[in-house]
Amino acid sequence: MSDAEAIEIEAEVRRHVLPRAGCVDALRVVQRHRGWVPDEQIRDVAKALDMTPDELDAIATFYPFIFRKPVGRHIIAVCDGLACWAMGYEGLFEALVERLGVSWGGTTPDGRFTLLPVSCIGQCDRGPAMMVDEDVYGDLTSGEIGQILERYR
Repeated sequence: MSDAEAIEIEAEVRRHVLPRAGCVDALRVVQRHRGWVPDEQIRDVAKALDMTPDELDAIATFYPFIFRKPVGRHIIAVCDGLACWAMGYEGLFEALVERLGVSWGGTTPDGRFTLLPVSCIGQCDRGPAMMVDEDVYGDLTSGEIGQILERYR
């Protein structure tokens, strides 16, 4: 773990009564620095929080936006919840697969995008919906995909 990561993690952990309560924040610190959370950092952070690596890994793999393997520069999170399914999710997903040339969990060869399913992004009234990084798009049609993705170079 780098000195900068250790300092930021310590600051995050101090905000909590129990050190382990800051585990997600600590994982986000590592991810902000590295783009993902490698096994070595799971071990280092677990030790700093008085947790086992298995305990911390279970938490890391539970959260869809903690990445345990390298991802693209931009994350496309497509809602695959019931409301989005009913509103045309399949067409959106097919358009993304065709445009990107990857399926769930895949990263484009240029490292630009990673395509991930998420169970809900809170846009049930605007489905089908997706997020690119932290930008939310709803009421989507397959024809809008190209224009949206061009914004993320």
